[in-house]
Amino acid sequence: MATTDSSGRGERAGTRLTLDVWHPNCWALEATSKADGGVLAHAVYNSPRTDGDVPNSVNGLFTAFADTNEAVENLLDAIRESERAGDPFELQERFGRAQDAPGNVVREFFLEYDPADMVCPTLLEHGFVHSAPVRIEDGREEWQVCFVGERTEIRASLDAVEADSGAEVTVESMSSSGHAGRTPREQRLDTLTTTQREVYEHARDVGYYEWPREASTRELADHMDVSKTTLLEHLRKAESKLLDP
Repeated sequence: MATTDSSGRGERAGTRLTLDVWHPNCWALEATSKADGGVLAHAVYNSPRTDGDVPNSVNGLFTAFADTNEAVENLLDAIRESERAGDPFELQERFGRAQDAPGNVVREFFLEYDPADMVCPTLLEHGFVHSAPVRIEDGREEWQVCFVGERTEIRASLDAVEADSGAEVTVESMSSSGHAGRTPREQRLDTLTTTQREVYEHARDVGYYEWPREASTRELADHMDVSKTTLLEHLRKAESKLLDP
């Protein structure tokens, strides 16, 4: 963790990383590898106990997201089919839900599962403290973490995580936590679904936002092999998330 003295100078600047993670025995990785959409993992808690025993299950708060209601329902069905977790307990939609959740359609739920299947304790044990909800898509997990040791120790610590958990870990990005690790634009891009991001970035690349425009919505739709109506739906929702203050 970065600290500062009275003059504002950093005494120790930790490191922020974005990790791409796969690990065995995970219901979320299994479900997202079978169905479209993804899962955000927000928080995990133990049920109250009085006997002092280590709990054999934990509960987590999650958000399922996708482009359509059908895709979210298919994802939830894939989670229900997993032998590694209980049935999702869905929550009522919150009025005024924050617009920074990815996906056109989102459903929040609690889920009970075995803590032995979690990689978070292993990451913590080796100095990686997660700093944002974990995003799970296409059978992979994206972790935003802070490393509390020296930067030269990161590789050895990641090797230890892999050895202890059977995980596969790739560093996607790395920056000093004493400086802005992710720009506001990058954070807003993270709120887009995969399709929304692909459509928006392609529109930008081919000059859709230039003046005069170098590509029409019809041309964009043809490039993406979708109808003009579908293209505009994805593009307008992406723009709304990126421009909303």
